[in-house]
Amino acid sequence: MGSGKVLVVHPGGVLRGRVAPPGDKSISHRAILLAAMARGESRVENLLVAGVTRPMLEALTALGAPWSLTDTTLEVASPGFRAWRTPDRSLYCGHSATTMRLLAGALAAAGVPAVLDGSPGLRRRPMRRVVAPLQRMGVPIQDTDGRPPLRLAARSPDRPLRGGVFPLEVASAQVKSAILLAGLAAADPVEVREPGPSRDHTERMLRSVGVRVDQGPGWVRLTPPEGPLPPLRLRVPGDISSAAFLIVAGLIVPGSEVLLEGVELNPTRTGLLDALRAMGARVRVEPLGEQGGEPVGNIHVAHTPDLRGTRVEGALVVRMIDEFPIFAVAAACARGVTEVRDAEELRYKESDRIAQLVTQLRRLGVDVEERPDGFVIRGGRPVQGGDVDAQGDHRLAMALAVAGLAAQGPVRVHNGDMYRESYPAFVEDLRILGATIEEI
Repeated sequence: MGSGKVLVVHPGGVLRGRVAPPGDKSISHRAILLAAMARGESRVENLLVAGVTRPMLEALTALGAPWSLTDTTLEVASPGFRAWRTPDRSLYCGHSATTMRLLAGALAAAGVPAVLDGSPGLRRRPMRRVVAPLQRMGVPIQDTDGRPPLRLAARSPDRPLRGGVFPLEVASAQVKSAILLAGLAAADPVEVREPGPSRDHTERMLRSVGVRVDQGPGWVRLTPPEGPLPPLRLRVPGDISSAAFLIVAGLIVPGSEVLLEGVELNPTRTGLLDALRAMGARVRVEPLGEQGGEPVGNIHVAHTPDLRGTRVEGALVVRMIDEFPIFAVAAACARGVTEVRDAEELRYKESDRIAQLVTQLRRLGVDVEERPDGFVIRGGRPVQGGDVDAQGDHRLAMALAVAGLAAQGPVRVHNGDMYRESYPAFVEDLRILGATIEEI
């Protein structure tokens, strides 16, 4: 089923203990980029150092923003985005649409000519919805039949971009962030309107360096700063999307009690917790205040043998869009029917997550039905052992591995080493908690 390594997960162990998930992926992306856009010496601690953040770091080098990394502490000495140099090659974004869309906004502000490209999987991701509003702002950017590569021509720094109001048909933190970052070089305020909530890490981080960002229900407005951005000082909180795998593992493995420490609890990201609570999950959040403008806390999880099915739709979908692979595993272990609607966006992730979830979970004996914008799982049937494939998707790899912890026999996840893209210590952390898992 592929040439990558195989994760062999053996059921039967009890998960007990505490772990701290890695730095948040979404915040790490933004912190790297904002540190390069600022003028001076920035410092970011607890950065996610993984395959998914490497292309953004390499882009900094190509743009003339020197950086150094000591363990998970990043230091960037940048001349500021208005002094970036023209890269001498295409900026490779790997599998990461976040990297491409955020870089498009930053490069738009800088006026630097560049080509943004990526893996074959990323070349299938839609980009028109980020290119179109940037073009309205006066950015000389073109996509390739609505997809990557993206090509930006040079723009004179004496010609500021246009501000205005930019309504989005679909709530998207990545598109919103690209517009806001481009807005740093606009002549007038930039306002983004969305039909529903999306994560607001960019807004919080811009405020932390003194940029005026106002917001209300369905809108956010950035007022372009008069001077350069000051250096960024930030400690990245733990990633709730990575913690999600251990949360569900603790819920479905009998006898388990797990504590996740220092997890980011931004309300735009905690939809999974709400969905699990609706299923009767024994999950308790212990708030610990704020870290870098983001709420953080500990999450206590205990085995919940009586999980029940639920329905997820509407605004809740956006608040847990990255967690559906592991949510589907919880649904498979719950009694009753779980239905997911309004989640067509899942088809445009690292894989078609709707199709692949259905295909791979069926191989484990799960009763799951594919829908155009989601899926239906009839839970309560024992998860079987067997062979599945991560299909180049890091979140699918980890979700299938967690399913193996509660299966009736070993589960072999082919190409399972994709987990390193976003959670390099995933296997190690599971072992710390007591799981038996091999990588061969």
